[in-house]
Amino acid sequence: MNFNIRVFGVLEIAGAEFWITETMVVTWIIMLVLIAFAVVVRLKLKTFSDIPKGFQNVVELMIDIVDGFVKDSAGEKLHALGNWFFMVLIFMMASIFSGMVWLRPPLADWSMAFAFALMTLLLIQVMGIKHRKGKYLKGFLEPFPLFLPLNLLGELARPISLSFRLFGNIFAGMIIMTLAYTLTPVWARFGLPAALHVYFDIATGVIQAYIFCALSLAFIANAAATQED
Repeated sequence: MNFNIRVFGVLEIAGAEFWITETMVVTWIIMLVLIAFAVVVRLKLKTFSDIPKGFQNVVELMIDIVDGFVKDSAGEKLHALGNWFFMVLIFMMASIFSGMVWLRPPLADWSMAFAFALMTLLLIQVMGIKHRKGKYLKGFLEPFPLFLPLNLLGELARPISLSFRLFGNIFAGMIIMTLAYTLTPVWARFGLPAALHVYFDIATGVIQAYIFCALSLAFIANAAATQED
């Protein structure tokens, strides 16, 4: 696997260049797979019963886990964010697992990780203003108005730290797996590399996706002051 992000083509629209990168292509593939999965679930809803079994069990378990995770982390007031974080977790899991089928994980591109972190920053501001209004904005002037630049800098540092933590772990795992396959003889590649996949692609990736969502929810809950309710 090449560590560099390949460019498959360049589109010129209204004088501006748009690069079709490997990250974009793999992201589109993941999106198509997730959309297909969503369509299957939507069609299966008609056959779901009061006593879940089989596929229905899997779907309901996924929803219940994320639903409980959001409630426990952010409180009932921010329960509506469950839809967003369900999508984030599912996409991140798919992105992480894509490395097991020789695709470059989109999250191994910092721009993708930073895009999710920017959405967290946006949700922090929206929920803070929605639930605390002027009190939230006043917090940027505390303890003294002179601290405004430092408070803004601290706020902007959140998405950067979140994105680098996520990107760094996924990219490091990709490098290690590439080296493992390169240095391992062909006849032995179903042994050690397969075991490393379990750790670097599954365990570490899932943990990092969980940490990203947990920290995001903690920041949002703090901004909305749900702990005070």
